Amino acid sequence: MSRRYDCSDPLERTKGIADAVSVIRRGELVVLPTDTVYGIGADAFTPSAVTGLLDAKGRGRDMPAPVLVGSVRAAQALVDDLGTYGQDLIDEFWPGALTIVCRANTTLAWDLGETKGTVAIRMPLHQLALELLKETGPMAVSSANRSGAAPARTAEEAETQLGDSVAVYLDNGPSGDGMPSSIVDLTGAVPRLLRAGAISEERLREVCGVLLSDEDDPAPEPAETPTDEGADAAPDGAVKAAESTQDGRSPAGDEEAKPAGPATRTAAEKDAPPADR
Repeated sequence: MSRRYDCSDPLERTKGIADAVSVIRRGELVVLPTDTVYGIGADAFTPSAVTGLLDAKGRGRDMPAPVLVGSVRAAQALVDDLGTYGQDLIDEFWPGALTIVCRANTTLAWDLGETKGTVAIRMPLHQLALELLKETGPMAVSSANRSGAAPARTAEEAETQLGDSVAVYLDNGPSGDGMPSSIVDLTGAVPRLLRAGAISEERLREVCGVLLSDEDDPAPEPAETPTDEGADAAPDGAVKAAESTQDGRSPAGDEEAKPAGPATRTAAEKDAPPADR
């Protein structure tokens, strides 16, 4: 049986977060609020949990889930390189509605799906989500809805679609304004906008100086990245994972790299604080 906690009540909130942490550590699923929409989350380093997340949504491995982090330090431990513009974008827009697609750290042993060596990452601007991520470490998170259905903006809407496939629902009232995160691919020499969302193309250009989009030359072959919650639509690989995050759109290239072997965490991932900007 699923358990739902009313996080507007301080005691329920404390109990809910504690239960959610235990559930994640056991490889089960949690629904949590974010600054965009509600997301369904699993331990990013437990392959069976990530598989359970994709199954709950009715989604295949070709649409990997993006990853939410509770700190910049945790994000840095997951990627090979932020590129020339990554840190500037993080400094300006994190925590917030920006998903970045990067080459994944090849030393990590995880399996997010067919990510092609990339990972879509976001640090949400939501206190409850950050509190949870501080305790669990990086989580694979996708929009809390069945594939093809409307994204959930309340815990009740999420429960209607996902039912008992999720162990714990953290109810924090209506979440976000329905706008998905913007997704920027940093795997090339020049940043490329994969999905326009809550952060406008103009604002992104102010920070990057240069930003490719669909209006420019055709996008190259997907670099290897996912998309879904913390992002919503873009090229294969990186974009699918990003789009799968919590923004509730069908991804066009969610997460990416799919490491082999048992899941392992780095010290930075375990100990990283929730807000490191």
